[in-house]
Amino acid sequence: MSNRGLLQELIQSLCCLPGVGPKSAQRMAFYLLQRNRAGGLHLSRALAQALTDIKHCRVCQTLSETELCAVCDDQRRDPGLLCVVESPADAWLIEQATAYKGYYFVLNGKLSPLDGVGPAQLGLDKLETRLQTGAVKEIILATNATVESQATAHFIGEIAAKWQVRATRIAHGVPFGGELEFIDSNTLTHAFNDRREF
Repeated sequence: MSNRGLLQELIQSLCCLPGVGPKSAQRMAFYLLQRNRAGGLHLSRALAQALTDIKHCRVCQTLSETELCAVCDDQRRDPGLLCVVESPADAWLIEQATAYKGYYFVLNGKLSPLDGVGPAQLGLDKLETRLQTGAVKEIILATNATVESQATAHFIGEIAAKWQVRATRIAHGVPFGGELEFIDSNTLTHAFNDRREF
């Protein structure tokens, strides 16, 4: 393969990243080749090792280097609380931004029949098995505010009700520091519907 072919392949490969189009990929490729070859080599080794060694936790389905992730392996956490999120990134964010001390269940997606994503693809059978044990007292639905995510949360809420587990949903609405004039109508509707005592 010619040098131009290798460069083109690198640019096209970088386009697989979310939010990276051909122009951004081209800038990244030239930056790595012209100014930071050591960084590029480190990146390629780290990426290759991560793709080889990181799997899914057998209990919560998040990304983990070990069979059981650090959260699931932490006996100090509250076994009565289970937070359901759509992606490992969501669980990571909750860990960083809140004082939540329960466990997680990561769906790795949302229900989308048109795309062939049903309950089995999300591991909802695993989730139901977990609820059957009786250890979980409250399931916190921390899914996104899209139509598919709302449908997914509703479906999981029905599973929780079947096993007499309390299901709560994180609030969606006006962001902290937000001004009403800049909030879209759907967000404002959610904020009004999810209002609580002050």
